[in-house]
Amino acid sequence: QVQVVESGGGLVQPGGSLRLSCAVSGSIFRIDKMAWYRQAPGKERELVAAITEGGDTTYADSVKERSTVSRDNAADTVSLQLSRLKLEDTAVYYCRVFFAYGQPYWGKGTLVTVSS
Repeated sequence: QVQVVESGGGLVQPGGSLRLSCAVSGSIFRIDKMAWYRQAPGKERELVAAITEGGDTTYADSVKERSTVSRDNAADTVSLQLSRLKLEDTAVYYCRVFFAYGQPYWGKGTLVTVSS
């Protein structure tokens, strides 16, 4: 069994910064891509950022200039640094882990609320 656990969410003022973390544990063979998604109230879940095992990154246009995704392959963790947060960044942020073999796994999410 695989566990994917996000942390680091919370209440942040507009313009502030936040670092989200995701830890993967359990029966892990080899992690391929790790990604962050988010789902705002009333909206569909969307990709925020992704990083491959080799370190290639992808970002949504809405966060490209103010976010950094990174991973520690030895520790099976991925992080997302978000800065210059906006009200529209309010969402539940989910980590998704893709393995070289088998199905991908979702975490249960961590809530980020941007409010003054």
